[in-house]
Amino acid sequence: MKKIRTAVIGCGNISVMHSVSILKQSNVELVSVCDIKQDRAQIAAKKYGCKFYLDYKEMIDKEALDAIHICTPHYLHPVMAEYALTHDLDVLCEKPLAIQLEDALRLETLAKTVNHHLMVSFQSRFNPGSLLIKEAIASNSLGAIISGRVMVTWKRDDEYYSKSDWKGTWDKEGGGVVIAQAIHSLDLLNWFVDSPLKKVEASLHNRCHNIIQVDDSAEGLIQYQNGVNACFFAINYYGYDAPIEIEILCEKGIAKIVGEKATIKYNDGRVCIADRNPNELFEFGNVKQYWGVGHMKEITHFYEAISNKEEIKNSCSEVMITQKLVCAIYESGKTNKPIYF
Repeated sequence: MKKIRTAVIGCGNISVMHSVSILKQSNVELVSVCDIKQDRAQIAAKKYGCKFYLDYKEMIDKEALDAIHICTPHYLHPVMAEYALTHDLDVLCEKPLAIQLEDALRLETLAKTVNHHLMVSFQSRFNPGSLLIKEAIASNSLGAIISGRVMVTWKRDDEYYSKSDWKGTWDKEGGGVVIAQAIHSLDLLNWFVDSPLKKVEASLHNRCHNIIQVDDSAEGLIQYQNGVNACFFAINYYGYDAPIEIEILCEKGIAKIVGEKATIKYNDGRVCIADRNPNELFEFGNVKQYWGVGHMKEITHFYEAISNKEEIKNSCSEVMITQKLVCAIYESGKTNKPIYF
């Protein structure tokens, strides 16, 4: 069987999760990597045994690729995704798909027009704990959802931002703690509630950083059309990356995630628990441990869907609600007004 030819654009920290995961796929060949910084591109190419490029368009034009992974700064995602889709490639893009909602919606339309996959990396949906709660809600064993809450308290100090030429900026990252750190937890909340948005009202602040202008704290209300009210609180000036917390209050019990571990406590006394499988270990190198093995499962699914010509999970259409939510949080926070849908 002919292998799927793929490449990775961007050789920063998150690209490791993609490149290592690609090498584990028996039906996929990592043809090349690309980065505008030559030293990073060369190191990655040597590490993974592939070619390197400094220009992603040149790479796409020359290498007869079937798919592409986009692991670049946020503001480049829409431009690169559009080029790839119009050159007959399936795309797996790191979150967020875009900074501006109109760009994400345009890409959604384009992906449908060219009939190619456009998957957004929300790998936490593949974690055992997330799947346990999703299945319990979908099966109605928890009854209707009443409300939910999300809490993210991580650490991204000025030293962290000083090492980047794009993080902590409105034009290149699109924001701070909401779009960069809390987005995965907000996405899980959306996935669990599974209802269109009705109203978002949020406040944003930069309370603890001197070299950035974007949000380092955010809190607010999320109302869904099915009647669920949810709240969120996110900061990135805590002393360490504390485990995220997501709680879903339902008619028949409470479902809670702390880190990756999910616990469902039913009103009748039953308890169900799911956590990371200790036997699922992959050597990704010196990367953040909370990234877990979700990327491996997500990327395996991506290529299985391509090979089998199946519908893909985490398509841009499926996760568009999270794009809408993040954009609404920023609009509400900047204007001090609620956003209605």
